[in-house]
Amino acid sequence: MKIVIAGGSGQVGNCLSRAFAAAGHEIVVLSRRAGSSPGLRCVPWDGRTLGSWTSEIDGSDAVINLAGRSVNCRYTQENRRQIIESRTESARVVGEAIARAKRPPKVWLQAGTATIYADRRDAPNDEAAGIILEHETEFPEPWTFSVGVARAWERACEEARTPQTRRVILRTSLVMNPDLGSVFDVLLGLVRRGLGGAMGDGGQFVSWIHHEDFVRAADFLINKDDLAGPVNLAAPNPVPNAEFMREIRRAWGARLGLPAAAWMLAVGAFFLRTETELILKSRRVIPGRLLASGFEFKFPEWPGAAKDLCEDWRRIRSRRRGSR
Repeated sequence: MKIVIAGGSGQVGNCLSRAFAAAGHEIVVLSRRAGSSPGLRCVPWDGRTLGSWTSEIDGSDAVINLAGRSVNCRYTQENRRQIIESRTESARVVGEAIARAKRPPKVWLQAGTATIYADRRDAPNDEAAGIILEHETEFPEPWTFSVGVARAWERACEEARTPQTRRVILRTSLVMNPDLGSVFDVLLGLVRRGLGGAMGDGGQFVSWIHHEDFVRAADFLINKDDLAGPVNLAAPNPVPNAEFMREIRRAWGARLGLPAAAWMLAVGAFFLRTETELILKSRRVIPGRLLASGFEFKFPEWPGAAKDLCEDWRRIRSRRRGSR
């Protein structure tokens, strides 16, 4: 297949592009940086205007749009503008390119986020019964902003006119991979320094998905012709933060991890120029539609996933040291 991946040079995009290229697919990455890597081509685009890159979509089999500015930042007015526009504009222009294609792709996988669901601990959110609030008034204002971004992101895809192309919105949880700078790399860094204890009260749920299952789910959705609309990409067993961190410590072999109270996280987030929502919001999300469609997870439980990720992390760093 020919698969076009917009925003494919980021953490999650790299997971997909590497795996699909290794499987023998023709991979075209739309990126602000031109270049090439083994098994894929990088084509420049700006994420908001039509250009020569649209020829790559015409005749392709699948389009995956992951473009969007990182939310790991302070929610200043300018950053908020970039977060929203980078998502909605890229979805809009991908939709326009598909609509104009003489041979449109069969399927368009559009990135979304599990953050669209309400903060809750009492029950999980699936696609059918999950709670999506317009405003989370009892929580900090940045949380309301994130839900608004998630809704606008999905709306930009839903408004596209692509009658010949099936559209799937990926409500993605935290994708765990061992690459440098990934979410898991950051969390493991805390554990390695003795700081990997519970965050806040530790009761907020963490929804996650192993990078191999993320790739397998994307491949499943590309080939599942009867599945469209929002799909949760999360392992079926989210866990409270305290348990989540404990299993990383256990997999790494660390005995202790100092906890971080909410006020400590607020101070740390200020100096790191990010927001505590990324840690403190309870994302209890389950993949109802994937499971109902017959998808089987390789890593359904966090302890096994954490062990595999720690082993891969060690292997990657060992290879790097050996190549110097």
